Amino acid sequence: MLKGKITGLAAIEREDLKQLLDWRNNSEFRKYFREYRELNMTMQEQWFNESVIKDHSTIMFSIRRLSDNQLLGCCGLVYIDWVHRHAEVSLYVGYKNTYIDNEGLAEDACTTLLHYAFKELCLNKIWTEIYAFDYKKTELYKKMGFIQDGVLRQDCFYDGRWWDSVILSILASEFKQ
Repeated sequence: MLKGKITGLAAIEREDLKQLLDWRNNSEFRKYFREYRELNMTMQEQWFNESVIKDHSTIMFSIRRLSDNQLLGCCGLVYIDWVHRHAEVSLYVGYKNTYIDNEGLAEDACTTLLHYAFKELCLNKIWTEIYAFDYKKTELYKKMGFIQDGVLRQDCFYDGRWWDSVILSILASEFKQ
């Protein structure tokens, strides 16, 4: 387990899949994900088997509270480019249906993940694509030092209108734990 101050990142276990699926299908969360469909357990197991276990360009973790090992959410690195040393970050806290919480769980988990990415995997850049209406995640990443790289104009249709996608990134040299 990778340990932060209040959270730990552990390998996702098959028994975590049902809870992660429930959170993933939460309509309040799903609007922020690129995968817009309701997922079933077959799809969840396929993701686990093909991406989490077999795909070397994906490293996913369960987020757990250190004090009691409670499952809190999921995070990881996807689309890892081992040649150019960059990856996309994926993160959500499902615990108490918060998505990105105010208790510091998401920030602590993300800090631990970035430390792992930069210090252990020797990646140079972590990036993310966020829909413009995802204010919580935008605020979290900017607080952590991510910088806006660009905007994909009218890239997402949600709630009757078009929204931009914002590309944010942080370099290893910018990361301050």
